[in-house]
Amino acid sequence: MEASCLDLALEGERLCKVGDYSAGVSFFEAAMQVGTEDLQVLSAVYSQLGNAYFHLHDYSKALEFHHHDLTLTRTTGDRLGEAKASGNLGNTLKVLGRFDEAVVCCQRHLDIARELGDKVGQARALYNFGNVYHAKGKSICWSGAEPGDFPEEVITALRKAAEYYEANLCIVKELGDRAAQGRTYGNLGNTYYLLGNFRDAVASHEQRLLIAKEFGDRSAERRAYCNLGNACIFLGEFERAAEHYRKALQLARQLKDLAVEAQACYSLGNTYTLLQDYERAIDYHLKHLIIAQDLNDRIGEGRACWSLGNAHTALGNHDQAMHFAEKHLEIAKETGDRSGELTARMNVSDLQMVLGLSYSTDNSVLSENKEIDYNLHGTQIHTDVLGDEGFFDLLSRFQSNRMDDQRFAIQDGRTELVSVYPAFSESAASPGQEPFLRLLASAQGRRLDEQRAGTGNSLPGLRTLSEHSSTSSRQMILSQVMASTDATEPDDQFFDMLVKCQGSRLDDQRCAPPPPSSRGPTVPDEDFFSLIMRSQAKRMDEQRVSLPSCR
Repeated sequence: MEASCLDLALEGERLCKVGDYSAGVSFFEAAMQVGTEDLQVLSAVYSQLGNAYFHLHDYSKALEFHHHDLTLTRTTGDRLGEAKASGNLGNTLKVLGRFDEAVVCCQRHLDIARELGDKVGQARALYNFGNVYHAKGKSICWSGAEPGDFPEEVITALRKAAEYYEANLCIVKELGDRAAQGRTYGNLGNTYYLLGNFRDAVASHEQRLLIAKEFGDRSAERRAYCNLGNACIFLGEFERAAEHYRKALQLARQLKDLAVEAQACYSLGNTYTLLQDYERAIDYHLKHLIIAQDLNDRIGEGRACWSLGNAHTALGNHDQAMHFAEKHLEIAKETGDRSGELTARMNVSDLQMVLGLSYSTDNSVLSENKEIDYNLHGTQIHTDVLGDEGFFDLLSRFQSNRMDDQRFAIQDGRTELVSVYPAFSESAASPGQEPFLRLLASAQGRRLDEQRAGTGNSLPGLRTLSEHSSTSSRQMILSQVMASTDATEPDDQFFDMLVKCQGSRLDDQRCAPPPPSSRGPTVPDEDFFSLIMRSQAKRMDEQRVSLPSCR
């Protein structure tokens, strides 16, 4: 017996729920080949197929099917489905960095949810709004300024993000949705962090931690400990930060996640450097180095060597410091890290001055006559290298890039495919723009006049002319899809706002997905490198040898 569209789609949904998105896509595509006359099922297929393609990083296909979903739901007057599709498009535009357009879609989502009295939908829209403004602020704030001292445009965006997250919290508390509260507390804490409200950030992350423990969500618990550690660093509470990072390390080991274990070791190494406990710092950086090598993370390996060089320099172990500085230089060249290469060259040069001018950078101490003993770290500790003034100067350079909790999208928990809300992540987003721009272009003419001429082709999987369908059935479906313009045409205001946001970008339709992160898998988002690097500068100046004056 031939499988129906619904049967195939249900199997696709099951596969996606267990994380097999490639197989899920195959079943969804097969479902569309079979076709269906049930517009609700077709809408659900479009939505879930768009989400599945997003998880597979095929962003143009993801946007294409979210576009089909929006077209179908607006054409049939499905307001709840239209709200969901608008939300998905908003998330898509956010990922593309097209924040003004994303705001328009989020507003559409929120307006419809309020019109329908849909509290869950309102919470989703407010959460997505917060994510858009948070992403907008982060996209323009990495300029070297410290949190709380960003340009006014950044501060405005982050404050709006906080307002939307707080509004979301009011609703999800009313609904008693603790899981949603946890996600929002995490994002709110990260937003407060960027605004420089570190005490508020700690309070939010403590709530996130509490809820994660309630659910036994060790991954979220680990992230909360990391974020608490990051905030404590900025508050100057290094011992407390170390405590949080140690708990994060313990959880990472329980989760058997080597990459995040290495991240925790890296953060602990940097924290103990700030505490001037260089022996412990070296111990954790060596652990990070070993895992980075095991995972073939050359960027992480370079960072570990850099940190080890700094710590050994602080202890006066200049030979070992030179070994790691040269290794860092080698890796920086290999990975194309120009900033790291320049820093490594400066460190090597400084160490040459300390070790003597006859030292050759082409032949390391290790290769000449010494073996590095990782158990012997030296005893000399400079206790005056990080005074109050120096500390706050260094701290002002500390940056962050954290939104781990943002990666979690709100789900409504439904298991029925025919629900207009997808059963897995609603925050699917994709960079392809041509299908969406076609939607905008059709909105500027008499859009449904064009749709009436080719509805079957514009909505794949809609079986309106099947030999197995009666004439009356076909007429009923066609009358649904091709209803009167007044009843089904997307209102001009919504699309005009989107077109206005587009501006001159209509000629430059194809936008590449965001570039991949340049950090390695064992390097945490919260990288103390500039802080640690500059904490060495004063020390190196003190250790330079003076050249004899010419007589």
